[in-house]
Amino acid sequence: MSTSPSLFERAKAEIIDLHRYFADWYNATDHNQTDFSRFEKVLGEEFRIVTPDDGRIIERDTIINHVRANRGCFHGDFVIKIDDVRPGWEAAGIIVVTYVEAQFRAGAWSWRRSSALFTESSSMPNGVEWRHLHETWLQAPETKQA
Repeated sequence: MSTSPSLFERAKAEIIDLHRYFADWYNATDHNQTDFSRFEKVLGEEFRIVTPDDGRIIERDTIINHVRANRGCFHGDFVIKIDDVRPGWEAAGIIVVTYVEAQFRAGAWSWRRSSALFTESSSMPNGVEWRHLHETWLQAPETKQA
């Protein structure tokens, strides 16, 4: 019986870790030494994102430059929460994972559902590399009645 994490468990850990990294990066202060190479390293060479605003496809280098240029832009007013992480299609060393990302900034929450494609890569922090990401805006979740 194997005790090593499954491909899904590694992808889930990567999703959570990278979004923690984003919160640290965008909330950075002069005292915060967030390492940018962590972000660059985990994006595959042909990584792309489909944006939730207009369905535009943005290439890896553009994403990297955007994130690098916006270090500390939220001045501690940025929170990300990841929820509803689910495995999707999986083949040898490749997996699609969906999750809901909630972001708090400028005093308001927004939600998006994301589908991410990962490939195995033993040189990455969680053993997976981001290959593709597609985000779709969600309406505010309904509050539960007591």
